[in-house]
Amino acid sequence: MPQQQQPLQMSSKERTLFQGLVKHYETKQYKKGLKAAEQILRKHPTHGDTQAMKALIFNAQGKEEEAFELCKVALKNAMKSHVCWHVYGLLWKSIKNYEEAIKAYKFALKLEPDSHQILRDLALLQVQVRDYQSYIQSRRAILQTKSPSRQNNLASRQNWTALAVAQHLAGDLYDAERTLTTFEETLRSTPAKTDNEHYEAVLYKNIIIAETGETERALDHLEAVFKNLLDRTVAMELRAQYLLQLDRKKEAEKAYRALLDRNSEYRAYYEGLRKAMAIEEGDTESLNSLYDEYGKKNPRGDTSRRVPLDFLHGENFRAAADQYLQRMLHKGVPSTFANIKALYSDSAKREVIQDLAHGYVSVTHTPLANGDAEKQANGEEKAENEKSSFNVSALYFLAQHYNYHLSRDLAKAMEFVDKGIDAKPEDVNFHMTKARIWKHRGNLQKASETMEKARSLDERDRYINSKAAKYQLRNNENAAACENMGKFTKKDTIGGPVGDLIDMQCMWYVYEDGEAYSRQGKLGMALKRFTSVKEIFEIWEDDQYDFHAFSMRKGQIRAYVDMMKWEDKLREHPFFSRAAISAVKIYLRLFDDPTLADESAHGGMNGDLKGMSSSERKKAKKKAKQEQEKREQAEAEKADAKKTARASADNEPKKEDKDPTGAKLVATAEPLVEAMKFLTPLLEFSSQSINAQQVGFEVFIRRRKHLLALRCLLAARAIDSSLPFIHEQTIRLRHSLKSLNEPLPPQVSRVINAEFSSIIPPDADLLKLNSEYLNDNHESAACIQASLKVRQLLDLKTADENQKDVIRTLALPSVSLEDAIRGRDLLKEWKAESRYQETYLAAAHERWPKATAFYSWQDKS
Repeated sequence: MPQQQQPLQMSSKERTLFQGLVKHYETKQYKKGLKAAEQILRKHPTHGDTQAMKALIFNAQGKEEEAFELCKVALKNAMKSHVCWHVYGLLWKSIKNYEEAIKAYKFALKLEPDSHQILRDLALLQVQVRDYQSYIQSRRAILQTKSPSRQNNLASRQNWTALAVAQHLAGDLYDAERTLTTFEETLRSTPAKTDNEHYEAVLYKNIIIAETGETERALDHLEAVFKNLLDRTVAMELRAQYLLQLDRKKEAEKAYRALLDRNSEYRAYYEGLRKAMAIEEGDTESLNSLYDEYGKKNPRGDTSRRVPLDFLHGENFRAAADQYLQRMLHKGVPSTFANIKALYSDSAKREVIQDLAHGYVSVTHTPLANGDAEKQANGEEKAENEKSSFNVSALYFLAQHYNYHLSRDLAKAMEFVDKGIDAKPEDVNFHMTKARIWKHRGNLQKASETMEKARSLDERDRYINSKAAKYQLRNNENAAACENMGKFTKKDTIGGPVGDLIDMQCMWYVYEDGEAYSRQGKLGMALKRFTSVKEIFEIWEDDQYDFHAFSMRKGQIRAYVDMMKWEDKLREHPFFSRAAISAVKIYLRLFDDPTLADESAHGGMNGDLKGMSSSERKKAKKKAKQEQEKREQAEAEKADAKKTARASADNEPKKEDKDPTGAKLVATAEPLVEAMKFLTPLLEFSSQSINAQQVGFEVFIRRRKHLLALRCLLAARAIDSSLPFIHEQTIRLRHSLKSLNEPLPPQVSRVINAEFSSIIPPDADLLKLNSEYLNDNHESAACIQASLKVRQLLDLKTADENQKDVIRTLALPSVSLEDAIRGRDLLKEWKAESRYQETYLAAAHERWPKATAFYSWQDKS
């Protein structure tokens, strides 16, 4: 909150009113605050500080334009008021224009250099934008300013620690250490043993010392403070690491054994102990003895039994795997297959596991006699139950085994899952696995129905409910998925279940919902969902602002530094990459075919509009528009009713969604400009994503940015040059360079020639290169499709032959379901003749009779 500075001519009553105005703003009593401001302004209509405070209240009520206008008036009336400039900075911060906010704060500081609050707000913004050098200066200034809180040891510690963190983040490790040491020397008494904030700072200092590379000094410091540290586990881990790095292996071994006594399930401790004992990775006998030792110490443990399966081979592996699998299956652990599927990359181990699992299904157990007849009968009954449970677990394991991509045999997987359902019809796991099998067969309808049946067996389980919704979305059943998710969301949320899911940042649902709309041609709704995912990441980025002060106040320094490092890589998150790539692809489609915007606005009618006459198309659009307006009006009425019912006590404005269907998003006049909003952070933070480089090339080649397109192509080639799209984009780039209407600027041309000529010379015969690629990869459907796309681009006369060749790929032994779906989409992209489309669908349906992708072209168009 800005500090108060009233002109001397104000009476004591008005000064009291102004103080009340500030208090009302801080407590969110905006109506009372406005009333107080009006009372002051009636007597002093040009009082800048009051106008600035009134602007702050306007901004809190959602009146951004009025707030900025009034604040500018306040600045004209009181140009030398640090309060007005501080408020101006707060307004810019509220709309996330941090650069302008920092400028305003700095100007306020020129007017009031000793303002602790302005310094603090400036510092928080500087760390938010990662201007660490300026942040260090601001933190030094805060330490030097005289503020009431300086007498408080806790506040003093916060400021000293914040300076050390600033220096650490800036890479000034020795300065950070000195800052923490200086603060420790200012303490007049030894901190209490329960002073968590102090010992957190001490542990943080130790980590900084270790980062300087002085491990010996870090260990000495840790030993000196060890007995007082409250986070004993981390202290023990650091000590073990330091000892290992210093090659003090006997002590390191003892340290890691102490850690394993505390937690014998953490793999990193076993790895540290192996290194401390100087056991080579290939010394399987010593390793097995080590894990066997801890297996005996911890009879219920899993890690000591699972890890040896990674390094054992042959009969030793078979014996260990048999013991492990039988133990887990007897217990009926559902995650058994998930625990061991990492071993399937070794084909020999995969065969052994398969052989063992088949043996379990056919094995018979002889119950042991156990005393008198009654006890023996009870023992027999128990043994029979155990046998039944074991067999069911083995069936479940084999169903998952044959459904896994490295050991896939969907017919056998279905056989075992059906046997499991017969044996235990109410088991949710079997029905879920069956749904996955249908998914891998390509029958999304059956997969959705089966997963819904699994959900009905346990309606109180959120996980299976979410799975059912996800499979419904994969089958484009948006309404059914929303209904399912609505069973576990707030009933009165604006926007219904989807609105609540967005509020809860349930990204998987928002993303899958967008993908479903995209497949249906409802591009506006799809962009709406992908934009929501992007906004969630923006919220995560903005939310860190509150933690800059909170973490220092609570002394959670290590967690704060980890958060900062995580935030720096925030947009490397897979969900952001997926949503951004999907959004860019939609904008590319809109650029290539602007009529898709009209089709999306009319319910994703796609080909239906194209098959109509001009008058029929006009009538259809008008009817669809009227229906859309009715739906939007109904939604708006529902939202208004809920908004009125849930008016918040603090009078905070609720943001209204002015584009609930994404109509404005899809109607953009510059789709490539909108695509760049997703693409720029994608290429910056996910540069190792080959899919990001692929869509980046597509955007830049359409924008005629050949140098940027080349950069994306080179990055993709560096990741994996064998992928088919690399060949296609390489030829397309050279073709585009040959087809330029105007020459490139000399500097750009020199760079492109230097980097690209070694891949494809400027005078290369592109048709010949493409033919050679086709001949070299004639057994790969994906490579054939890529070469056919190139041939279609270079020679339109080959269109008829290209369509026939796409159909011929279905006869390849190695063609996959994914390849076939891409072929179907390629014919659709080319607007192939209906006879070719129907022939393709018939052939694909014959090869994959269970796959819904080839049931009807019209249904998927």
